[in-house]
Parts: sequence; structure tokens; C-alpha cells
Amino acid sequence: MTSENPDLSVLIPFFNEEGNVLPLLEEVHTVLNGVDFEIVCVNDCSGDNTAAELAEAKAKWPETVFVRTHIERCGKSAALMTGLKFVRGTWTQLLDGDGQNDPADCRRLFDEIIAPGEPNTLGMIAGRRTSRNDSGFKWVQSRVANGVRRFCLKDDATDTGCGFKLIRTRAFRDLPYFASMHRFLPALIKRAGWDVVEKPVNDRVRWHGTSKYGFLDRLAAGIFDLIGMMWLVRRGGNGIAAESDDPRLQP
Repeated sequence: MTSENPDLSVLIPFFNEEGNVLPLLEEVHTVLNGVDFEIVCVNDCSGDNTAAELAEAKAKWPETVFVRTHIERCGKSAALMTGLKFVRGTWTQLLDGDGQNDPADCRRLFDEIIAPGEPNTLGMIAGRRTSRNDSGFKWVQSRVANGVRRFCLKDDATDTGCGFKLIRTRAFRDLPYFASMHRFLPALIKRAGWDVVEKPVNDRVRWHGTSKYGFLDRLAAGIFDLIGMMWLVRRGGNGIAAESDDPRLQP
């Protein structure tokens, strides 16, 4: 049974992921057995059978699965922020709804880093894919985009396109919201005054459906977003009050 304040919230945005919902949630329940966790699913106004599969999942796991549904399509970043309003865990695990992120990596990193007592300054564990199941063209795109972004933002992140992110919920809630912010989470977490570490994770083949992003979509949005991020990073981040319960103040 999930407690009122679980150790871990798994946050998964879904958009037209029919066929992926139940296998993914089944896998999450299996690998996180023994952890106090919840799963918050956000349906971003899917037009297929995703809603019905989420309803079936809620009926099967009523104590651990929670569903929120957008009334209109808003995009991945908005779905993450909708879910963030409802998560209760100390840490929040982001997974994509297509099955490419491996929940076993979440359990491994939770057991290795979080359970023994993570550093007080740690804000995020970012996944770095050890192998890619995308086409060669997408791999080149990703390498170039990561290099340009890393040069401009000095965030030291090598694979921001990886959907696997394990984030301290408190740090997550420090972030400003804007469309496509999910592409810049390492830079935003650092800007908020938290540390980010990268760990290798598995990258699997999409189970069902097709990718929601194309080359031109990424390029057009990425250029303007990067310019905005450069402005934002150079304006500094948040302060820490000495009287707060911020874990970064603990010895």
C-alpha cells in the first residue's frame, strides 16, 4: 500500500500510447516491489485507446495508479507540470510512455544512490543512453544538438533527449515552466542551485506506435528555446533562506 508521503513518484506522460500503457505499468510495479511508490499518469488528450487503458490500469492498481487527463493537447512539458502538481514522493522518476526507458534502471539507481542516503545537494540523476535504438540520422541530430546546447548553457549534459530523469521533487518544483522545458532539465536544475549527475541507462525499442517528434519540429523549436534558455541561465537562480528546511543546509 502506498503511504501518504511515498519515497518515490513515477510520473509518466502519455499521448497516443495505445498498447504501451498496461505493459509499462505492469513492469513498474514489478521492478519497484518493496519500494513505497506511486505512479502518476497524465493523458495529454490522446485520440486513441490510451484513456481506456489508463482506466483499466487504475482499476487494476487503485492504490498506486493515479490518472490526470488534459482536456486539450498541451505537450510533454505541460503534462509533466500537471503531474508535478499531484506527485507526493520525495523523488520523482520521469519515464516516457513508449516503453523505451527501462524501469529497472530506476530501481537500480534508487537502491544505489537514494536509499543509502543521497547527497543533500543532489537534485537530479539524468539518464545517459548507453545504446540508441534510433536511426543513424536521429543519432547525428542528437549529437549535434547536445553539443551546441552544452556549449551554450555549460550544463555538462551529454544526453538531454533521454526521457529518464530521477529528480528530487523539491528541486523539480523550483523550476519555471515554459513549453519544451523538458529538453533543458539539467540546466534548469543547476540554475536552481542543485547538483546533477549522469548515469548510464538502457534504451529500448519503442513497443507500439510512432515517435511524436520530427526533425523540423525539433529544429524550429530548439533554436528559439535555446536562445531563451541562454537568457534565463544568465539571470541566475533561486536563493536559499537560512531558516528553511532545505536539505542543502544540512551538514
